[in-house]
Amino acid sequence: MSGKQIALIFEKQSTRTRSAFTVAAGKLGATVEYLNKNDLQLGAKESVEDTAKVLGSMFDGIAFRGFEQHTAEALGEHSGIPVWNALTNDWHPTQMLADFLTIKEHLGTYQGKTVTFVGDGRNNVAHSLLVTGAILGVDINIVAPDSLQPELSVQKLAKELQEISGSKSLITSNVEAGIIGSDVIYTDVWCSMGEEEQLDERYKLLNPYQVNQDMIDMTGKSDTIFLHCLPAIHNTETDIGKIVHEKFGESGFEVTDEVFRAGYSKVFEQAENRMHTIKALMAVTCGEVY
Repeated sequence: MSGKQIALIFEKQSTRTRSAFTVAAGKLGATVEYLNKNDLQLGAKESVEDTAKVLGSMFDGIAFRGFEQHTAEALGEHSGIPVWNALTNDWHPTQMLADFLTIKEHLGTYQGKTVTFVGDGRNNVAHSLLVTGAILGVDINIVAPDSLQPELSVQKLAKELQEISGSKSLITSNVEAGIIGSDVIYTDVWCSMGEEEQLDERYKLLNPYQVNQDMIDMTGKSDTIFLHCLPAIHNTETDIGKIVHEKFGESGFEVTDEVFRAGYSKVFEQAENRMHTIKALMAVTCGEVY
């Protein structure tokens, strides 16, 4: 990708995704331009279509990390260049590439394995796991309160894809039913970006779904791994972690520090794989590979 220019349009803050795209592009020889929501008129004074056409005439690829899925799709439709969904409210596909690579690295394969997501089952990571697992032939369990289970439209899409791949899914509020036999336990923050004021509500609703050592032992397997897309509230070394400790007496929120730091926790390998998989993604869609 020597000499190519990549635009990073980030309406949402990021550590891993921004770093992964920046480093991956640099390793491939490309240059990146970071554009946050204050740098663009996207949807405010200029339509997404017009912005897409302008950027498409100057850049060779666009990574979009933002709120609305239709914005990412409009950029792809009108820019004429590759557009990568680096996260929207609905989906997180680049995270999935890293996740399933990490599973394959540590378990030898992801096919035929059971990946169980625990917590807020209606967020973009849970939705993406459900559909990606259906594509790849991986059994996906979503263990979440009834009020936080995946959208019915996403469940329907997953079922349609599972008919092709032969995989299956279990969506349940019963922790034991969803955890037993799991090869991977996966969780995410209980409060997504912009939802921090809901800490009390989420704690009451999701505390039974905290990933702790008892839950890991419940799998009945000796080689189960733990994944988290990060950032994680696992101790009191963050502002939210301090608030959680003061309000609820917990030293971790969605996952305990014991699990997060355990040998079976592969969260930092998972984070590094964001860069490797994004490098591959850009190479095959924007680079001179073939």
